[in-house]
Amino acid sequence: MHNSALWFRQFGQPEQVISLEHSTISPRPCGMLRVQMRYAPINPSDLIPVTGAYRHRVMPPRVVGYEGVGVIIDADSPEMIGQRVLPLRGDGTWQRWLDCSALWAVPVPDFIPDLLAARGYINPLAALVMLKKWPVNGKTVLLTAASSSCAALLAQWALMQGAAQVFGVCRSEGQIAELQKNGITPVLIDDHAALRAFARQVDVLFDAVGDSLATLLLAQLNADADFVSYGLLSGQPYDARGAQAKPQRFHLRDTLAVTESHEWQQWFVEFWPLLAKSQLPEVKVFALENWREALREFAVEGRRCKPVLAM
Repeated sequence: MHNSALWFRQFGQPEQVISLEHSTISPRPCGMLRVQMRYAPINPSDLIPVTGAYRHRVMPPRVVGYEGVGVIIDADSPEMIGQRVLPLRGDGTWQRWLDCSALWAVPVPDFIPDLLAARGYINPLAALVMLKKWPVNGKTVLLTAASSSCAALLAQWALMQGAAQVFGVCRSEGQIAELQKNGITPVLIDDHAALRAFARQVDVLFDAVGDSLATLLLAQLNADADFVSYGLLSGQPYDARGAQAKPQRFHLRDTLAVTESHEWQQWFVEFWPLLAKSQLPEVKVFALENWREALREFAVEGRRCKPVLAM
């Protein structure tokens, strides 16, 4: 049996350093689950490490991809065979077959379809845990990158939690209608006067961008507001000098590293019903061999679908 996987063996632009490689599959190690992957989405968190932005945590060579859904085809316990799982914290998910520790395999309930399950880790878990750590009941919330999947879930679940209002920063007028569907009051990224005005009103700011946008907003926050940095889509840090509010950082990997298995497994049990009722972008499926086309789709300005690789 042979495997096909998307590797990066050096840092660089993803379309230049990722390559599809084929290899013979070795026997399954004792204690591991062998998972046949079905679908894996393309997220910023998959591609940013390829560029070297997180080289203090992620080093090549490695298979790309942090999330996806697959089915167990071999295990020490025969009763696990045939179960759908999210194989976390092991080998990259952009491949046809991978081995995963049973401790890091998250069962997928029957009512969650494959294409939704494939997106059931990075964004939903981050949104759920951030709203646990920074509750927003009765508060005003501001989101950057408001058209992203994570921000969409943050907005919807914040309003369920009782947020008074959710503002969202977007890049174009074409994104406004979609944000409003999710209960977000939109503000254009170039409208600096409006950005400053909204920032002065908010109690919690969830930032996924960094750079000059985060710097501008942070400078306007009140001292008792929460500024939560959970991404760096711009690739550039923000400047906190002179800010009254104290910036706080959230990284899902760091949170999982200090959380007991039974607790984070329970988080999934908690959010599966929420995820099933949430509004998310439609998916556009690409065969693994067409990964370059999938990356081009991912890079489209104003894209309204989530590219997903089919294994």
